[in-house]
Amino acid sequence: MTTELRRLRNYIAGEFRDAADGRTTEVVNPVTGEAYATAALSGAADVDAAMAAAEAAFPAWRDLVPGDRQKVLLKIADAFEARAEELIATESENTGKPLALTRSEEIPPMVDQIRFFAGAARMLEGRSAGEYMEGMTSIIRREPIGVCAQVAPWNYPMMMAVWKFAPALAAGNTVVLKPSDTTPASTLLMAEIIGGVLEELGHPKGVFNVICGDRETGRLMVEHPVPAMASITGSVRAGMQVAESAAKDVKRVHLELGGKAPVVVFEDADIAKAVEDIAVAGYFNAGQDCTAATRVLVHESVHDEFVTALAKAAADTKTGLPDDEDVLYGPLNNANQLKQVSGFIERLPAHAKVEAGGHRVGEQGYFFAPTVVSGLAQDDEIIQHEVFGPVITVQSFTDEEQAVAYANGVEYALASSVWTKDHARAMRMSKRLDFGCVWINTHIPLVAEMPHGGFKQSGYGKDLSAYGFEDYTRIKHVMTSLG
Repeated sequence: MTTELRRLRNYIAGEFRDAADGRTTEVVNPVTGEAYATAALSGAADVDAAMAAAEAAFPAWRDLVPGDRQKVLLKIADAFEARAEELIATESENTGKPLALTRSEEIPPMVDQIRFFAGAARMLEGRSAGEYMEGMTSIIRREPIGVCAQVAPWNYPMMMAVWKFAPALAAGNTVVLKPSDTTPASTLLMAEIIGGVLEELGHPKGVFNVICGDRETGRLMVEHPVPAMASITGSVRAGMQVAESAAKDVKRVHLELGGKAPVVVFEDADIAKAVEDIAVAGYFNAGQDCTAATRVLVHESVHDEFVTALAKAAADTKTGLPDDEDVLYGPLNNANQLKQVSGFIERLPAHAKVEAGGHRVGEQGYFFAPTVVSGLAQDDEIIQHEVFGPVITVQSFTDEEQAVAYANGVEYALASSVWTKDHARAMRMSKRLDFGCVWINTHIPLVAEMPHGGFKQSGYGKDLSAYGFEDYTRIKHVMTSLG
């Protein structure tokens, strides 16, 4: 008996639509490795339609007073809370994530982040008016950019969608959002909820649009003449392609790309606490997090003790089915990701040692064991490139200078952490580490009020915070003659 696949359609101008040419792709549940839905594979006609809807809705949305945009976002946050169980179930099917962790670790921050940007909508201001030339008064206007083309990744489909649309809408922009082709389901459920709120409050239907598709769909969005800004969370390769495409008509670009976070553990750190926290921060979401604590640097005097303890923590960490409340993470997102993670382990140099894991779990789905690899050199592939899986590498260092050199010695610069009881050392390291975030004696907490974003090949622009909000605005100088 063949089960009919669910049909996932684009959301354009307040209605769900198939791709104009009828093309679809299969959407696979990573727990089973089997297709459970088809999604629209959008082409140029679909991108045109979504952009036209967003462009038509922009003037009315832009001209709303901030308090009215705030009301919309607050109502969206309330609606997400009210329909949390639907979102959780859909996201778990999307990604294979544990239901309990999605409920506790994703829904609350998502709702909080929307409410933060709802408040930020009413705090957007320029410098005070002033006279900088005799007989002239200058003022600064903060304005929305226009239509924003946004691309979200598959590791956090719901939360990254929030990071995209919430500041954009709060600032007065309209949105065309593309989820990953492997995880469109929860984004489309969010579109249904957001669309309902917009309709209930009498706002234009094209304020928020979602189109499904592949890399080519994303390229068509970025190169389309309507959007004034392209924002992507994804791989370095994808970010480079977006920047290149956007350069053709000088679009503003916002890039949050890969990471290779160093976790620097000094000899005076609380080793037991460090191991416990790093294991969670490294294996959470199967290590599929740009900020994951997967590249550990440990002082040589405590290296062996640390590796032994981390290997035990890995062995005690469980991966499994979404409804098992005792698992830390579920499967890798897709077959290609399983192949990528496995390839890093298969290509390890002879001097590397797999201390724990290093293998697929089961024959069904894309599960991979919590893994620890030691004995690595700074120029090894697995140190220099993002694995994006439940694999923690461990290197040793001799002193602070070498720790800084190793930590900064990669092309990524998103997040990092330092583990020490020495306050002065922690301050020195926080200054010298070339990363957009430095945690001290912790790793991975995020709050709506603080910025998230990196340097170097990790991209530019910020998510979250007032800084992220400002990225979705433009600055205009207005000068008036007093004569």
